Amino acid sequence: MTDSNPRALRLGTRRSKLAMAQSGMVADAVREVTGRPVELVEITTYGDTSREHLAQIGGTGVFVSALRDALLDGTIDFAVHSLKDLPTAQPAELALAAVPKREDPRDVLVARDGLTFEELPDGARVGTGSPRRMAQLNAWARALGRQVETVPIRGNIDTRIGYVEKGELDAVVLAAAGLTRIGRIDEATDHLSPDMVLPAPGQGALAVECAAHNAQLAAQLAELDDPFTRAAVTAERSLLAALEAGCSAPVGALADLQADGQAVTELRLRGVVGTTDGSTLVQLSTTGHVPASLGDAATPLNMGRELAAEMLAKGAAGLMGERAL
Repeated sequence: MTDSNPRALRLGTRRSKLAMAQSGMVADAVREVTGRPVELVEITTYGDTSREHLAQIGGTGVFVSALRDALLDGTIDFAVHSLKDLPTAQPAELALAAVPKREDPRDVLVARDGLTFEELPDGARVGTGSPRRMAQLNAWARALGRQVETVPIRGNIDTRIGYVEKGELDAVVLAAAGLTRIGRIDEATDHLSPDMVLPAPGQGALAVECAAHNAQLAAQLAELDDPFTRAAVTAERSLLAALEAGCSAPVGALADLQADGQAVTELRLRGVVGTTDGSTLVQLSTTGHVPASLGDAATPLNMGRELAAEMLAKGAAGLMGERAL
């Protein structure tokens, strides 16, 4: 006999406006596939309370471990993370049940007076807490014959855009996906081409995680999985793992699915590592066939490892001074 009053599933989420928006979207989809109510359980993580810059506290896992602890002790049934915050090693006791369809992976500029990056004046102050963004923005400015001053900032989207509104900074760089999910993408003054600024591995994608022993829930959550997004982020994270870099290291990666007519046939993976001043960048790309069975992770995993090996051979290891140990 079916339970006419099923227990609500508890979805663990960070408290930020963006995390709540992302989790709310997933909650709606989970209600749809399970027919069960879903309640959001707000959890504060170390990354939310620490005032240090992410590069100092190590980046990797600081927004994730409290949610994972709640999964393991049964306080929550599943959790939603920004995939780029997840450490590359997946614990055996937790299942990455779904990677839903990805939002725009690019970075965007929010600048005063509607300026694009190429219109910023020499010496413009650009806020970002990311060594990856600093490296590529400084290199881009250099290529334009100019300089920007990258200023380390923390805080939520409101705080960051506030620096520009108050005139303290000329511009800030944010993830397009975050602005889109909270309904503020129209405030972006420039969408930064991945040809100039590669995003963080997994940027724009979400991760839905549950306890590995909860096979029934894992199977239901798997209905939210987008196999193309999973293949792309698997390649990006494999590159990051093979470079042995934490998510605060200056590594950018993006896997694009290349369509031939209607069918997606190839996966192109691009990677970059650089010094934060932008004086040296190692940028390489590789292309591989999309596996016939999209459940086969071997191709994207190998692509990431092989590209990392090429980047290390070209000197990438010496550029990752900020890597998380």
